[in-house]
Amino acid sequence: MSSLSKNLEDVTISEVIEKVRNYIEDEEQIKVIENAYQFAYEKHNGQYRKSGEAYISHPLNVALILTTVYADYETISAGLLHDVLEDCDCTAEEMEEKFGPSITKLVKGVTKLSNINFSTENEYLIDYYKKIIVGMSEDVRVIIIKLADRLHNMRTLWAIPDDRQKIKAHESLEIFAPIAHHLGIHKIKSELEDLSLRYLKPDVFYDIAEKLNKTKIERDRIVYDMQNDIVNLLNEHHIPHKIKGRSKSIYSIYHKLDLGKKFSDIYDLLGLRILVNTEQECYLALGLIHSKFRPLPKRFKDYIAMPKPNMYQSLHTTVFGIEGYLFEIQIRTYDMDEVAENGIAAHWSYKENKGSNSAAMLTNTTEQKLQFFKSIIDLSHDKMSSEDFVNSVKNEVLNNNIYCFTPKGDVIELPRGATPIDFAYKIHTKVGETTVGAIVNNNIVPLDYELKDGDIVKINTNKSSSPSKEWLHMVKCSTTKNKIKAFFTKSEREVYIERGKYSLEKELRKRKLVFSEFLTDENISKICDAIRVEDLDEIYLSIGNGKATVNGVINIIHKEEESAPKTIKVTSKSIDADIIVSGIDKVKVNLANCCNPVYGDEIIGYITKGNGITVHRIHCHNLETMENRIVDVSWNSNSNKRYLTCLFVYTNDIDNHMLDLVQSVSMMNVSVDGIKVVNKGDTLTYQVDCYVTGLDQLDKLLVNLEKNRYIEKVERVMK
Repeated sequence: MSSLSKNLEDVTISEVIEKVRNYIEDEEQIKVIENAYQFAYEKHNGQYRKSGEAYISHPLNVALILTTVYADYETISAGLLHDVLEDCDCTAEEMEEKFGPSITKLVKGVTKLSNINFSTENEYLIDYYKKIIVGMSEDVRVIIIKLADRLHNMRTLWAIPDDRQKIKAHESLEIFAPIAHHLGIHKIKSELEDLSLRYLKPDVFYDIAEKLNKTKIERDRIVYDMQNDIVNLLNEHHIPHKIKGRSKSIYSIYHKLDLGKKFSDIYDLLGLRILVNTEQECYLALGLIHSKFRPLPKRFKDYIAMPKPNMYQSLHTTVFGIEGYLFEIQIRTYDMDEVAENGIAAHWSYKENKGSNSAAMLTNTTEQKLQFFKSIIDLSHDKMSSEDFVNSVKNEVLNNNIYCFTPKGDVIELPRGATPIDFAYKIHTKVGETTVGAIVNNNIVPLDYELKDGDIVKINTNKSSSPSKEWLHMVKCSTTKNKIKAFFTKSEREVYIERGKYSLEKELRKRKLVFSEFLTDENISKICDAIRVEDLDEIYLSIGNGKATVNGVINIIHKEEESAPKTIKVTSKSIDADIIVSGIDKVKVNLANCCNPVYGDEIIGYITKGNGITVHRIHCHNLETMENRIVDVSWNSNSNKRYLTCLFVYTNDIDNHMLDLVQSVSMMNVSVDGIKVVNKGDTLTYQVDCYVTGLDQLDKLLVNLEKNRYIEKVERVMK
């Protein structure tokens, strides 16, 4: 068991401050920690834990755990305060007034995580919760506080009923320990695993512990003799160092036994860790040890040249030591050891040493790691139950990654099943967009080749090349797919803009209108308001993609002067249902099927031959051929009807979203009349016919539909 597991229930604030002073010198920061303790003590006064001790012992233990990973003063203060908002009479405003926005934000983040009801019933939920924990935490310190909170709760797990013990232990093993591993916080990860095994499989746990105890005296003697030999060897060659025996966690032994290994075959039961000052001394020490003790083939690993994604660096080798026993030896610098034990949390212990290369490396890697966490938010946890989200969780889980290398040795982290295209986009978007081929392990491979762990990948590019839509079926990463789709959206947009501009210029010349005089700032503003776009490029885009007609746009400005239809002028009005027709009494009125006007649209009437008046939207392209039969019409403000409208929903994948679309529309109190696929290629386009009360409800429907992650855009159709 880890040394962290000793009984700490009687810990005091003095002990916490003593640990803090080992790495924080600023007295003002230490004062904040002391104030946070006093505030928490007063708020929790009279509260007790299920284990019987005063409640304040829990935040004190959380704070003490945080000092072991060199957490900064804000994190330790938030650790002391982490249950105050949830369990005490205290508001966020009161806390912010006393401790400022940064500490309060951390406490609120922990509180939010505490409100998640975890479940570990199946692999989807396990991986889903890992992502939610990380995704909800904009500041990684929130996760570290939560890990410390969970660790102390696991140490006092005996205080709750047996069935709850197993649930909490399962959560810790399947959710919290992997997150600690991903952050590189070995000491917390290891103890969470051991404590979880103790409650989930007590017979196995105590059996391994007993075997370790039985062999302890013999192992200690062998390790001591081996340690002396190595100390003498390194001293002889003037390499300053520190050496210590390395204990194997019970859970890691269990994991190897579970894979079919025998207890006597676990190489690293006997282990040594050697700490030196420089990277060069790591390799010198390794060479000296190999010169005296024969290494076991295929057991050497160089994590210094190729660090693990969680920032871990060390040399690992297994050698035949004294009396023929196998020893696993780890060699690393003191800085590397801090990172190996504390992972991303070690970032704060380097803040004072701003000139250090280790600090720069760690800060840079930390920022990359945080960027990875933030990218998880893109999975949109607002739609937790959707099929797409579950698939994303399944395919891109935290612990299901492979690690490939550039020819220069840089590590690229990818989901299992990723292709060279994913690899290229991971390097840089521009590299991805200009990819023409790939070489993996010195062999030419197709772009849909499935990369393997440890592959060395070289990407061939050509500046004149661009992505293919076929790539969407090859790639694995959701971020890669989004970048490819964004490329085509941008490319198609540029084509439509050019097409719209050309069409407008051509029609203006035909009407003998001056281009510069037509597109004044005032006229552009009028057109934008009329067709509901933002700027001139959007006007061109609407014309180019057919959303607006070129004559309709010109008529917004020059309707009265040059191309306005001849309107029948009348003085009286009559009411027929929801449409008021000027000057004509008791006339049949129909809504045009080509543009499907709804209440609130600008409308105009067309006098048909023998079928009354057909009402069109004022910008309907069919009006261009109806100049001599126009009549003014308007909506009856007392109308309470529903109106048919037709929408095209453009998605970004080929999955079937019909059911989800119908549910999304129905939730807006909009009736669906019909839905069908109208275009099937790399993506699906749906036609949705539905009934709305008017333009206001229709606009809200369009906005809400476009919030769906699988929807690129929604357009109202004019046939």
